[in-house]
Amino acid sequence: MKVFPTRAAEYRGSRGVGQRWEALAERKLKAAGYTILERNFRTRLGEIDLVAEESGVLCFVEVKGRKGPRFGAPAEAVTLEKRRRITHAARVYLLRRRLAETRCRFDVVSIVESPADVVVEIFRGAFEAPHDEARRV
Repeated sequence: MKVFPTRAAEYRGSRGVGQRWEALAERKLKAAGYTILERNFRTRLGEIDLVAEESGVLCFVEVKGRKGPRFGAPAEAVTLEKRRRITHAARVYLLRRRLAETRCRFDVVSIVESPADVVVEIFRGAFEAPHDEARRV
């Protein structure tokens, strides 16, 4: 009987690129002083790429990337609907962990890849909870 080492599945295509970008974002966040608490927190209605802590603030981090600047900045792709889903997942995270009184914010890590370079930027407090969700977070 063969025993295989346990490790996260590696995907090809766009899902694999997303995993690579999340790993790159995680390294950048750690270098910036964040502590990574959880990866890919999922609920029925949404997902948070990374949950981290920086200077006592709980950070819900969305990772967005682009292969080149043709389609705009990655951070611009965090639409109102995406913010609603992230906010919902953050609310569930806070409830499940009994962290209702914890200070939190929503950050975005933007990654732009080109053949010659990779630019990674952290946008702290990139967005607020949408008005219809704000009273719940």
